[in-house]
Amino acid sequence: MPVADLVLPCRDEGPALEALLPRIPSEFAVIVVDNGSRDATAEIAARLGATVVHESVPGYGAAVHAGLLAATHDYVAFMDGDGSFDPDELLVLLDDVTSGRADVAVGRRRPVTRGVWPWHARLGNALIVAWLRRRIAMAAHDIAPMRVARRQALLDLGVEDRRFGYPVELLQKLTIAGWRVSERDVAYHPRAEGTRSKVSGSVKGTLRTARDFWKVLS
Repeated sequence: MPVADLVLPCRDEGPALEALLPRIPSEFAVIVVDNGSRDATAEIAARLGATVVHESVPGYGAAVHAGLLAATHDYVAFMDGDGSFDPDELLVLLDDVTSGRADVAVGRRRPVTRGVWPWHARLGNALIVAWLRRRIAMAAHDIAPMRVARRQALLDLGVEDRRFGYPVELLQKLTIAGWRVSERDVAYHPRAEGTRSKVSGSVKGTLRTARDFWKVLS
């Protein structure tokens, strides 16, 4: 039986879900949040047994929050639905939290090959992380693309950003709140064919995301 929910915020990730959902460990009940997809994301997710939540407000934070509200287990995990992560690596993150060793467990991306993480996206991430580590002594070295925590604790943090600034605000608030953080290296793979990143897929997308990051930090 599942012991946690896994929220996958998705927009036009149908091709990735076909391969990804069958690989999700049985410890997780999958919630796919369809954030305005124009492809068959919702239909594929439902066919493969996921709970589908529709969020009409565009933005990563809006999709994540909708999934958090829909979750029913005490523990909840989050991961991109584009096929770039190995879902089995969620298990060690889940164990860090359920065992009481950490209040939140996060993944630190380690690209498996060159070109997986474009320079402009990596640079933007590095600058934000360096600023947070210097300003508030944040423990993490990445902006938590994979993470596990208690559902109610996440709700109590009151993260308000509904765009790409969500993970930055989340890390800032949990650090200030004194959460114990466990960070694990996770493999970062190329996205599934037929999908395109809204963040790192272009310099423009990265700049738009960086703008959202700095709005949270200002």
